[in-house]
Amino acid sequence: MTMISEFLDFLKEYKVVALAIAFIIGVASTALVKSFVDNLIMPCVSVITPSGNWKEAVLTIGPINLGIGPFAAECINFVIIALVVFVIAKHVMKEEKVEKK
Repeated sequence: MTMISEFLDFLKEYKVVALAIAFIIGVASTALVKSFVDNLIMPCVSVITPSGNWKEAVLTIGPINLGIGPFAAECINFVIIALVVFVIAKHVMKEEKVEKK
């Protein structure tokens, strides 16, 4: 076998192209979810933050300033992304319950 045919076999055997496509879709989905959280969810959350600006929300403990606003946004991003992945996995696998295998 030539080096090129071995490389093509490697790509097919380990489904590298499918993995690359899944990665690209994952990155795009992450950007979409981040925009959803930043532009639709967090403005609602900003009403309950002291300054009204969730990106600047900080908790000051002595000389330490903890950025709770950006952290809250990332937590919400994570939960939404995990939910989307769960729903996709459930539909793709067509199982009644997504189980660890």
